[in-house]
Amino acid sequence: MKKILLTGAAGFIGSHLAERLVGQEHIVRAFVRYNSKNHWGWLEELPMKGDMEVIAGDIRDYDSVWRAMKGCDTVFHLAALIGIPYSYISPLAYIRTNIEGTYNLLESARVLGLENVIVTSTSETYGTAKYVPIDENHPLLGKSPYSASKIGADQLALSYYLSFKTPMKIVRPFNTYGPRQSARAVIPTVITQILSGAPVRLGNLAPTRDFTFVRDTADGFIAIANCPDLEGQVTNIGMNHEISIGDLAGLISRIVGRPAKIVTEEERVRPETSEVERLKCDNRKILSFTAWRPRYDLEKGLTETIDWMKKHRELYKPEIYNV
Repeated sequence: MKKILLTGAAGFIGSHLAERLVGQEHIVRAFVRYNSKNHWGWLEELPMKGDMEVIAGDIRDYDSVWRAMKGCDTVFHLAALIGIPYSYISPLAYIRTNIEGTYNLLESARVLGLENVIVTSTSETYGTAKYVPIDENHPLLGKSPYSASKIGADQLALSYYLSFKTPMKIVRPFNTYGPRQSARAVIPTVITQILSGAPVRLGNLAPTRDFTFVRDTADGFIAIANCPDLEGQVTNIGMNHEISIGDLAGLISRIVGRPAKIVTEEERVRPETSEVERLKCDNRKILSFTAWRPRYDLEKGLTETIDWMKKHRELYKPEIYNV
């Protein structure tokens, strides 16, 4: 049993990871962004929220990060700005949150002598695939300010391992989906529009993505954290399966049982030179080093996600394009 700090705990993946860690009887300290309403995001929905300590602060503030981390053995770092379209509007916000925030965490971990530091990356750091499936040695390319900020954070984390021997691991998930996901992601966008009876407005339909159900992603985080052989390394989490956005919309329409008219909307299309055309995960590393095995294929995960969204339609505004 470890005392674990989880940054970004109020978010989509973070709240699922919190569930898993509490269920394994770890002592969990959840770090959520300070707000005047004292609202804990998705943690408010968890029946075991009383079984964790919740601390409000700001990942951009070194003092609050250091205080939250003090007394912990392990940190899972998921706090980040993640919406790609908004990174075109405010690149500096991503630099301050994703790079400077990661510095605050790494420096605090170094000073306090934490045993295990798990930093969250993203498959967007690879850019468009130069070969598939994409392994951890694939070149990195910042095709959006968001992905560039995550490359910067990853490299900073690796430098702390090489320079200060900070016991760090980088987790690089491909596209995660499931209950509680933000409306700015493609799967909630498609599901909520189909459920509302509106045409499905999307950007580019041809790009492919490799989708992993959120519970499998959370289990992958824990498996990597528990593997000492992966220290100082990057490890992908993904399914080694790709599907185009257009085919994904068709699959969701079939599972929901409603026909969907798909419309390409110009404001949702990424700049041509910025689009990531193809992502397919090489997951041999995590399969070789850990006992992690995904429990959900895409259809099973989508069915569970759709069932959850049917019960929580009031949380989404399908008529609005969420950047």
